[in-house]
Amino acid sequence: MKLLLTDSGIRNASVQDALVDLLGKPVAEANALCIPTAGYGGPYGDPGGPWRFTSGQSPSPMTGLGWKSVGTLELTALPSIDKERWVSWVREADVLLVNGGDTLYLCHWMRESGLADLLPSLTDTVYVGLSAGSLALTPRIGEDFVGWKPPTGGDNALGVVDFSIFPHLDHPDCPENTTAAAERWAAGISGPAYAIDEQTAIKVADGSIEVVSEGHWKLFNS
Repeated sequence: MKLLLTDSGIRNASVQDALVDLLGKPVAEANALCIPTAGYGGPYGDPGGPWRFTSGQSPSPMTGLGWKSVGTLELTALPSIDKERWVSWVREADVLLVNGGDTLYLCHWMRESGLADLLPSLTDTVYVGLSAGSLALTPRIGEDFVGWKPPTGGDNALGVVDFSIFPHLDHPDCPENTTAAAERWAAGISGPAYAIDEQTAIKVADGSIEVVSEGHWKLFNS
């Protein structure tokens, strides 16, 4: 897959350009599937967040960018749907837009639904993560970001990439997410770890990693 792991969606022209580059065509010519599942998980999940995400009313721009089409793929429904049907929906999409919320809840349902097993075969698909949607592809999230607790315990995510992410760096709504806090978090994470703010995304394609930012970020454990 080609990945654009954002903190807060497509917030600036640089991140937008990175998205178009990964798509290989304008947004207006691309078909999107949005995955709202993470918005239901964790202690702060509520019905309003997934609705804002799917309807394009979220302050984090994702589904409202002017796609050719947008569909909704709710992971908790997939086990009750014929697999060939929903797999065809995923394969026909140009881009997966994955909502924020609770990372481990999202990881659980990506595994339970079978989507996690499908991801490696989606070589031409662009995956755009928003906060938890980005963290889900990392090896670990760290105890600081554990909300919903999976049946197996721990803080392991899917490990699609080999680096971890500390999100919402120095955001006014997350006063605890300081650079000093990120440094302490990174000390408990083995492997590279990025702290990123709302103006930053990490682009992964063809084995290369590029930080795209009009804000600030920091790499730990390099």
